[in-house]
Amino acid sequence: MERVYLDNGATSYPKAPGVAHAMINYIENIGSNINRGGYKSAYSTAEVVLDARERLCSLFGYSNSKNVIFTQNITQSLNFIIKGLLKPGDHCIVTSMEHNAVMRPVMQLHKKGVEYTKVKCDIQGKLNPNDILECIKDNTKAVIMTHASNVCGTIMPISEVGELCRQNSIKFIVDSAQTAGAVEIDMKKMNIDALAFTGHKGLLGPQGIGGFIITDEMADLMEPLISGGTGSMSDSEEIPPFMPDKFECGTINIPGIFGLNEALKYIEKEGIENIRKAEMELTGLFINGIKALEGVRLAGLDGIEGRTAVVSIDCEGKDNAEVSYLLDKDFGIMTRCGLHCAPSAHKTLDTFPQGTVRFSFSHFNTEKEIIYALDALNKILNSI
Repeated sequence: MERVYLDNGATSYPKAPGVAHAMINYIENIGSNINRGGYKSAYSTAEVVLDARERLCSLFGYSNSKNVIFTQNITQSLNFIIKGLLKPGDHCIVTSMEHNAVMRPVMQLHKKGVEYTKVKCDIQGKLNPNDILECIKDNTKAVIMTHASNVCGTIMPISEVGELCRQNSIKFIVDSAQTAGAVEIDMKKMNIDALAFTGHKGLLGPQGIGGFIITDEMADLMEPLISGGTGSMSDSEEIPPFMPDKFECGTINIPGIFGLNEALKYIEKEGIENIRKAEMELTGLFINGIKALEGVRLAGLDGIEGRTAVVSIDCEGKDNAEVSYLLDKDFGIMTRCGLHCAPSAHKTLDTFPQGTVRFSFSHFNTEKEIIYALDALNKILNSI
């Protein structure tokens, strides 16, 4: 039985070449912390961490590496940003395609007096930017939205929404969990004030490392969610006012940063445009194959334009969980079934409460694997 990994929307596999070696090399041969030692290996470690910050700035169209903050994951990053910015009496705007990494912090703040408006997307997961404009109020402080759906892959009109935010002096917060490393992002051109990212998906790095990039103005507006030792201003019990120390305390995940930095080098070498082209070719092959199957509905878009390499299907009249289980049990094909931590998105796509079987591809996948998955899916649908 083959082993086919088609769950890259959850985490990428395989990781970029060199990631594991970089992490092992740090653990076995370096091991030093940063900002806490005045010796050569500590300085060389700090250089790699700085290099990772600079590569992230280059990747995301930003210029100040001090404003790159490392966290454990994008969920933590979004909590830092959302809870650090919004206060009782503020209003924010979200979309109906958001992941719970956005919605749960917003709902938590809502109970403490933060208002929110959820803008409805259409059944393909697409957003009309004008609908954002109609929701702006005098106390609107931020628009918070995903760059692309983790359920169906629909890409949101980030540039248009960013321009609306700029014109109306509203902060723009973007969740790039499904696009970082797979779709071009330019914070300045897209008027993004805060970009949350994770290292283990499209950036092809390890789990346990993520972060966010914020503008200087956002840094001034936000309160730190966590505080503690930074290795700087050790004569004071106050939080350092400068970046990245204002938001980055305690020992960060240095092995994870070493791995992420190696993955960033790989992405730079391959080129995002080439990675995206390869992923879209596989996605197109899969979508065309799905259209030929009876009793299967594509959730969201039915083509490759305006989407990522994430495809969800609803096997009408069948138990989606059983289909996903049999794909793994009988054919070694790994997918993700359920509501994908995005109940509002599934309601928008008319796949609630049954959920979907989600296939998410990497440029490391092959045409042979896609054809194998389609054949396996056809056999399962005809047997249950």
